[in-house]
Amino acid sequence: MTSLLLALAITASQILLGLAMGCAAFRMLRGPRAQDRVLGLDTLYLTGMLLLLTYGIQTGRTLYFESALVIALLGFVGTVALGKFLMRGEVIE
Repeated sequence: MTSLLLALAITASQILLGLAMGCAAFRMLRGPRAQDRVLGLDTLYLTGMLLLLTYGIQTGRTLYFESALVIALLGFVGTVALGKFLMRGEVIE
């Protein structure tokens, strides 16, 4: 019973995360301002990371957890660089 409930919860979360990725991709492509596009990209990498984590829980393999960690680190650095570029117009001072 518990494993069935966990499997259903993981499947439901993967479906909802896929829908969230679609919404984030729409905002990233359609956003009227550059800030909206950066926020869409930030949401896209975050939901992609969470999708990898749920898939790692479902399969029990640690490779997906390590991949999610790399995506989180690179996504954070990318968001900071894009935010700095939008604020000042340059990344490296």
